[in-house]
Parts: sequence; C-alpha cells; structure tokens
Amino acid sequence: MMSKPHRLHPATILFNFIRTIRESIFLIILGFITFKGESFLYFSLVLSALVVLFITISVLSWYRFTYRIVEDELRIEYGIFIRKKRFISKNRIQSIDLTAGVIHRLFKLVKVQIETAGSGMNAEASLKAVTLQDGEQIRRELKSVRSTSIEESEIEEYPSQKISKKRLFIAGSTSGSIGVMLAIAAFGFSELEQFIPDDFYNNTYEWVIGLGLAIIVFLVMVILLMLWLLGIAGTMIKYGNFTITKHEDELFITRGLLEKKQITIPLKRIQAVGMQESVIRQPLGFVTVYAEVAGGSLDQGEEFSTVLFPILKANEVEGFLEKFLPTHKPTNKQLQPLPKRARKFYVLRSIVPFVILAGVAIYFYPQFSWVPIVLLVGSLYLGLLRYKDGGILTEDKRLTVRFRVLNKNTVIIFHKRIQAFEKKQHKIQKFNRLATISLSIVGKLGVGKHYKLKDLDESNTDVLADWYSYRK
Repeated sequence: MMSKPHRLHPATILFNFIRTIRESIFLIILGFITFKGESFLYFSLVLSALVVLFITISVLSWYRFTYRIVEDELRIEYGIFIRKKRFISKNRIQSIDLTAGVIHRLFKLVKVQIETAGSGMNAEASLKAVTLQDGEQIRRELKSVRSTSIEESEIEEYPSQKISKKRLFIAGSTSGSIGVMLAIAAFGFSELEQFIPDDFYNNTYEWVIGLGLAIIVFLVMVILLMLWLLGIAGTMIKYGNFTITKHEDELFITRGLLEKKQITIPLKRIQAVGMQESVIRQPLGFVTVYAEVAGGSLDQGEEFSTVLFPILKANEVEGFLEKFLPTHKPTNKQLQPLPKRARKFYVLRSIVPFVILAGVAIYFYPQFSWVPIVLLVGSLYLGLLRYKDGGILTEDKRLTVRFRVLNKNTVIIFHKRIQAFEKKQHKIQKFNRLATISLSIVGKLGVGKHYKLKDLDESNTDVLADWYSYRK
C-alpha cells in the first residue's frame, strides 16, 4: 500500500508557511519599528514580496516531498533544487510517535515522528501532516511487531491507567510553575526593554508609588493568583487525558488536550526509573514517576526525562510499577544513609552563597538586608534536607540512589545500564573518610545522564566500586 510515492497532506503548505513566518518574525518586527515612518510604504512592498516568496517556497517544498515504504525501509525524497534522499531501515527504528496539534486536529491529521538510536536534537524523519489512517498504516508497516496503536476495544486486554481530573488539578496546583513563569516574564521584559520609551518607566513608577502599600500588595497577590491559575491550565492542557498502556514490550502514552501526542517507549530503551517529590508535593504525599530513555529527539517544550505518570500518591508507586515495570518496583529495604559527619558539609555548601549575598546586601543596601537573611534560613533548611534525603542501596544487579537538589529524587538503575562509575575524594573528604560518587547512563539525545551523591562513607563507596566492577 505504501510502496508507491506519497505526498503529505496539502495542509503541510500551511505548516511550512507558519514555520517560515515564525523564524522570520523578529526581522519583521525589527523592520516595522525601523521603517514605521515615511519609509513604511517601501517596507510594506518588501514584506508583501517576501510573503509571496514564502508561499511559493512552501508550495514547492510540499510538492517535492515524497515518501514510500519499500523493502522494509522508509524512503524519503525532498529538496526544491537539490534533491536529497533518505533511507531509514525498519531495523534501526526505535519508536514512531504520532502528534496532533490544534491545526492537525481541525483537518483530522497527525504528525509522524520516527526516531532511531542515532537521532539528535530532531527526529530522524518527520512527516508533518498525514491523515490519521495513513499515520497508523505507516506505523504498522514500519514496526517489526504488531502496531502499538491500541483501539478502545483492545485497551482492556492490556495494563492501562488514566489520570483523573482531580489528580490533574492537583498536579497543576502543585507544579510550582509560578517561578518558571516569572523567569520567562523577566526574560521577555529584558528583551523588549530597549523598545519601551523612558516616559513609560517614569509614569509607571509615579503611578505605583501613588497607589499605597496595601494596594501594591493586593496587586502582587492578584498577579501571583493569575500565574498560579495559568500554571494549572498549562498542566491540564499538557497532560489532559494522560493514559499509559503496556503493550507487549512497549509502553504507549497518550496525552494532551490541544496537542494530542502518542508516544511509544520500547522497554529495552529505558535506562532508569525515578520518583520525584517536589518541595510542594512531598508534604502532601505526591510523586511524579519518570523514566530516562536512551536516544530519541528533544521536541520543543519537552523535558529530558519522560514522564510515565504526572502525579501519584507515594503509596501507589509500588502498584503502578508492578503493573508497568515490575523489574523497577521499589524495595522495602532501607537505603544506606549518609554518615553524620557529612551533615556539616551539606549545610555549609548550601548557606555559603547566601552568607556572601547577605554581607553584600547589608553593606550596600541595608534596607534590603532582610531578603538574603530570609533566603539564608531557607538554604540552611534545604542543606539539612539534602543531607537527610541522601542514600544508596545495592541489590544484586540493581542500584537505588536517592538525592536532592531542590526536589527529592529516588532513581532505580540496573547494573548493565550504568555506563561509568567514578569516585572522587578531595583532601577534606579524605580526612573525614568521605567520598563522592558519580554515575552515568545514556539519556535522551544519546548524551550522558549523570547522578552525583556527595559525602558518602568511604567504605560504602569502596563496596559500590567493587559491586560495579564485579570485584570480590
């Protein structure tokens, strides 16, 4: 059926045009600001010519792009003036993901992304717009096993779990996205700052000063509330209808309200499984379960780790992994904690930057000296948490590492997945019989993923080194 050359859906022309405009939007805005006076007519003529050129290129790119499946390989030909051919063997394909954005769903289309072990920042091949039927057919013909697309009537035959609306709301409420949004807003403001007139600053400053402290506090609370609500909305849009299904030797994940994504994860590519407890969710007893998957590409807005389930109760994790990844089910054994003599080093590393910051603030800005002092107290508590949460456990062929940067992470790794083990020990650690270990696995994009745990008891690091190297 797919042996003859096929073209993408004509809606690809629209996607190509939108991508070209998005890549040129900064130059268009800069040209509008620069030539908004008497030269605006010339700018409009040039812009019109560019739009016609962009449309022409989009049409030609669509027309010259063909794909077909011949002799167990996908063959793609593209290029307007210089023809390029790409051949992807079925045996090299690791996963085939289907994505449907807002425009895709209007036309009942999907985007097919094909990933191999050598995929870099982008997928090995991407078919921007095909019908859902063709997308499923491509996946069936390229997969060496039966299609991982599971019909509704088949779901009951395989282990499956879907997130509830209540849990999705809790995930959004505790996502901690306010800080991220404030950082994005600050970055956007810094980029647009040069285009804002000085009079606007002066008028705004006078207006804020005239409001009074009570009104300013109220406005700040309203802004934080809006950011919190936006965080909830973003989480619900991203993880809406999140469903994970285990189908033979693959995990099949569907998620998204506006952009529907269907992700396939071969079990053999999973390098480690982790449980993350944020500072907000941990007191409430909620965790996020994620996996480190080797290879693949990194789409815009995606994390380096693959979320297996956005939010679970801590006591539900064992049952979840028993259903989908029984080999990674957490143990009931206690992890080996960090020695008491390591506590002072965790505290010192955490508070030293804020001690310096507090000294600078008290000297130059005494009226704001309370800010770094408050942060100093928080960093002291964080240092104690990092010490308390650190731990390690070896079980035959499996290793469990627990650590905290800001969020608490518990990672389960099998011996065969560890690419490198390193022990470090500076003079102060050697005097205190402590050492730092660093573990490396293959992560997304094929690059290394590293885990570090500082100030373990030296004898424990030696035992771990023997376990990794099979020494007795």
